[in-house]
Amino acid sequence: MKWLLPLLGGFILTLCITPFLISYFRAHKEGQVIWTQGLSWHKSKGGTPTMGGLGFITATLITGIAYGVMFHDLNANLMILLFVFLFFGLIGMWDDSIKVFNHQNDGFKAWQKFALQIFGSLIFALVYWANGFPMAINVFGSDLHLGFLYILFIIFWLTGFSNAVNLTDGLDGLASGLSAISFAAYAVVAYSQSQYEVMAFCLAIVGSLLAFLLFNHRPAKIFMGDMGSLALGATLAAVSIMLHHELSLVWIGLMFVVETLSVMIQVSYYRLTGKRIFKMTPIHHSFEMSGWSEWKIDIVFWLIGLFTAITGVYVML
Repeated sequence: MKWLLPLLGGFILTLCITPFLISYFRAHKEGQVIWTQGLSWHKSKGGTPTMGGLGFITATLITGIAYGVMFHDLNANLMILLFVFLFFGLIGMWDDSIKVFNHQNDGFKAWQKFALQIFGSLIFALVYWANGFPMAINVFGSDLHLGFLYILFIIFWLTGFSNAVNLTDGLDGLASGLSAISFAAYAVVAYSQSQYEVMAFCLAIVGSLLAFLLFNHRPAKIFMGDMGSLALGATLAAVSIMLHHELSLVWIGLMFVVETLSVMIQVSYYRLTGKRIFKMTPIHHSFEMSGWSEWKIDIVFWLIGLFTAITGVYVML
């Protein structure tokens, strides 16, 4: 029951909420604005409802709180994870709102988004420290004690992965599928550590994302938007910290790392030489320009994500 209820709860609630969101956004003509310099075949996606993250974030929050009340597990661990999921979701919601209502592709200025991400990460770090969790990184089974420098690591980890998932969310279903796989992996690790509230939280997200994927796969009826991607990335990082397997996220979330590195390498190389290494970044667009269909990219990336998740959990257990 401890694993079935949050999984089903997240799935059913998202399945109920998302069609309502699609209808509402379509009726109010509040859809995605496509970057004019992007891929020509993506222009057909213009007007597709966005901010789908509102559905699965709401479903996860309701399911997580209900689980905590039912099983008397509404503790600091669960509450801080719910906070991160909500706070970063609100950052993305604000960003999405600027794009939708102003009919432009750009939302926040980079420094504005970064400042809010740092603020949310800092709150998580202070609660983490106040509750006596280890201020150390788990490096191959040994603790590397950092003291208060660990707070800087937390800020870097949450901010970095929130942006990494955001970069990955460029194809129908790609980020939602990869995120579901990663959270499922951490649910197994949480169960092995008897952190049942963290396990339930992860499973609620998995259930919610699986339901969301029914509407988000190609051709997407709704996008998760920055609201969904920023929340998922930051929360993945927070879960890895709560389970004290921080660096495992580099492997379990390898495709998010690859997407981010492709952008960093492309930008750095272009500034140095005026030339590009990849056809387009994030790297999933490079595969598109090479003739791969969105479904092919999704399936290949999901399979790689599944492999890294399974092998990562095997090593941790």
